[in-house]
Amino acid sequence: MPELPEVETTRRGLAPLISGTTLTGISVRETRLRWPFERAWTPLLTGQMILSVERRAKYLIIRLTQGTLLVHLGMSGNLRCVSPDTPLKPHDHLEFVLDNGLNLRYHDPRRFGCVIYLPPGTRPDTHPLLAHLGPEPLSPEFSGQHLFERSRGRKTAVKTFLMDQQNVVGVGNIYASEALYGAGIRPDRPAGRISLARYERLANEVRKTLQRAIEQGGTTLRDFVGGDGQPGYFQQTLQVYGRGGEPCLHCGAPIHQATIGQRSSFFCTACQR
Repeated sequence: MPELPEVETTRRGLAPLISGTTLTGISVRETRLRWPFERAWTPLLTGQMILSVERRAKYLIIRLTQGTLLVHLGMSGNLRCVSPDTPLKPHDHLEFVLDNGLNLRYHDPRRFGCVIYLPPGTRPDTHPLLAHLGPEPLSPEFSGQHLFERSRGRKTAVKTFLMDQQNVVGVGNIYASEALYGAGIRPDRPAGRISLARYERLANEVRKTLQRAIEQGGTTLRDFVGGDGQPGYFQQTLQVYGRGGEPCLHCGAPIHQATIGQRSSFFCTACQR
């Protein structure tokens, strides 16, 4: 958390508020993020116009007139627009002052995220954090055929395989659990033993799950809010995630909880095989 739907929700909330605005000042309250924010970037960023807000995997790409900001929200962070008189929260580490009367605040309690400035001429897709990522799950490049080919000979659990960012980006723990349930595939089944037909169904469920989550503003389990400060509502429609011991909504059998790849996993032993 936040995963692809939460980051996309943030992008959609921020884009109309900050695109075309100019950075008139930056307040740096904490530089010690996962990858430190360099104070030397402040004069380079001040005076630049924000051209667009894009997304790649779980990263926001804020394109400027001279360079790019690469933003990751970490485990529990958010990036939101507020009025300047909005009280600061304890973990509001960076604040970008805009010429439209709003401030853009980067909030990251665990400091697992980052805000990195890429100078002019640096393509974001060549940065080490993005260079080896797999296809976007909502793009034409993602398909059941792609998953089938990548999985051949793999003994790892299919849920772990699906969450590997080199195979497909942005399918985190919650959405992997939900998509596998929709496809009727046990999360602990070896990835290399799943047929092409079942991978086609899984790819379709991944797309449907992520699209529904984006439409509902993502999932707020703790403190996620989008760029407009609003929580997500997808958690109200979760089929299996977080429902260990509760009845399956399809067959009534209790939802099983297990640890797969060091992550909590939820599935129905009757509906998923």
